[in-house]
Amino acid sequence: MFVHKPAWFRDGEVFVSYAPTVGINKDGEELFVVDAETGTRTEVIDDQIHGDLVALIDEFDTTETSRWIATADLTRQLTAVPNYFDERPMREFAALIESPEMANFSSQTIGELVEDGTLLSMNGHGSPSADFRTGHIPYIKVSDIRAGQVNINPTNRVPEVVAHRFWKGDDSRIKAYDLITPIRTSKNIGDFAVIMPGQERVVLTKEVLVLRASEEAPFDNFYLLWAMTLKAVRRQWDRIVFMQTNREDVGQRYREIRIPVPPSREVADSVSKAFRDYYIGTQQLRDSLLTYLANDEKHHIFMSSVAATVEGSEDDEVEDDDAAE
Repeated sequence: MFVHKPAWFRDGEVFVSYAPTVGINKDGEELFVVDAETGTRTEVIDDQIHGDLVALIDEFDTTETSRWIATADLTRQLTAVPNYFDERPMREFAALIESPEMANFSSQTIGELVEDGTLLSMNGHGSPSADFRTGHIPYIKVSDIRAGQVNINPTNRVPEVVAHRFWKGDDSRIKAYDLITPIRTSKNIGDFAVIMPGQERVVLTKEVLVLRASEEAPFDNFYLLWAMTLKAVRRQWDRIVFMQTNREDVGQRYREIRIPVPPSREVADSVSKAFRDYYIGTQQLRDSLLTYLANDEKHHIFMSSVAATVEGSEDDEVEDDDAAE
């Protein structure tokens, strides 16, 4: 039986395009290029995948958003997810590691660091339904993790007994300065925030990842945050976000994220000093404000914390997040 093979065809390989646009928007309407200077739509259709196909068929070539993949490298899970094969994030990371300022750094994936005991990881506790949110232990959703902070919502709190059930004990297993990021159902997957002192006794939605540097690690959590916020590291999350029932998800693929590993603790502390100073300084300023509020009953203010730093009755004008205790 004769099988036609186009001129661009390659035996044992599959052409993959991971172009971000296909000429239509989420509503099925035509997607136009927007002029960056005027902020208005042009008459040009934004269809980058068409450019990949033109390069393939007319020039037998690839572009920045396309490549050939060996058939043997494909798996059933990955075949339909072109974005996973985007090599640009890894090229950017390789360029970073090879730069002069990173000359003495090595690199490992999150999975490798967890396996060798350098990093400790855990997922969130679970997701209590709305009818359980009637207590005083804060419940943290993915939308509460923004701009490097965990923003406790005073309207989302569960009873102690419910918290213990989700914790599977009396302790949340969370520590001050742990790092947390959404890993599902959020546009800010891969954006890390810091759990501040006083925020340890919370119930975390199951859709988050918590990371902590172990005692044996050649760095602390502030270096880990420095590394996770590097553009060449943050960019890697784009290729591992898959769709699951229309909800963004990374599954266990977060273990593939590669970060720089410092040559010593001294180097780690040096490069991450600004992060350490900011978060520790923020906590010191917060403690100072709470001390003032505890001695002055003329203010009503909500502080995003769990610890009952400000004590008082239900009639007090000053409130901390755990004032209901």
